[in-house]
Amino acid sequence: MIANFFRLIRITSWVKNFFVFIPLIFSLHLFELPFLSKVIVAFFLFGLASSTIYVFNDIIDLDADKEHPVKRFRPLPAGKFTIKSAYLIVLILFFSTLILSILLLDFSFTIILLIFFALNSLYTLVFKNIVLLDIFSIATGFAIRVYAGAFVISVPISSWLILATIFVSLFLAVMKRHSELKRFEGNSEIKSRKVLSSYSIDFTNQMATVSASGLVICYALYTVAERTVNIFGTENLIYTTPFVVFGIFRFMYLEYINQKGENTTEIVLTDIPTIVNLFLYLLLSIMIIYKFI
Repeated sequence: MIANFFRLIRITSWVKNFFVFIPLIFSLHLFELPFLSKVIVAFFLFGLASSTIYVFNDIIDLDADKEHPVKRFRPLPAGKFTIKSAYLIVLILFFSTLILSILLLDFSFTIILLIFFALNSLYTLVFKNIVLLDIFSIATGFAIRVYAGAFVISVPISSWLILATIFVSLFLAVMKRHSELKRFEGNSEIKSRKVLSSYSIDFTNQMATVSASGLVICYALYTVAERTVNIFGTENLIYTTPFVVFGIFRFMYLEYINQKGENTTEIVLTDIPTIVNLFLYLLLSIMIIYKFI
């Protein structure tokens, strides 16, 4: 039951909430405990918030998930939990998130979480069935995480960094749509998945190119922006760009060659080249930002 509960709230998907650490890393406060502790709390709260949305989404999509070749094995469509118990879990997670945010941080941060809840609830109920609005809703959710990470430690965040976050989120969302299209290619089941009928393989390929290009350009411009150079006292952050490019190419390879782009979390947690690349990127970035080299 415990294992099924953690599968239900998708504990492994909490890795997506590491976006709240981005402002901390680039704020020169990573090794200061008061700042680090606040961001850790924010990460935990966004984890609870995300789990609330995941369970709510599974309730809404229950019938469709039962017919999906992969999602039908999730705890709710597989019959491990009843609808009533799932709704109860949603309520417990929702109110626990809000209460803990007020007690551990402040009411202003709670407002950000409520906006996050509202956006994702609208996505589950409406936006995910509207072409383009679905992927932009996902990207906005990641941007909220980055903004929250900056807000909780009261530091400004570069517009270039926010744009880079939006583009990487768009890229991942487009790759997910591409993967779903390939999975159901030539299958009439795609007709029951409303938004997929509005996309095509060629369209998602073009969107992936645009979003990947936007990510690289915005990140590269961030590394050499006057404000960035003044804060870090160096232009060497530009040398972390190849790791960003490799990460994009590796993800595209996994999707276009191996059709593994539907589950971003699985790639981040299991693909060795992706893990090594991410580790090296973080290591080099921290060494440059904090002048270890």
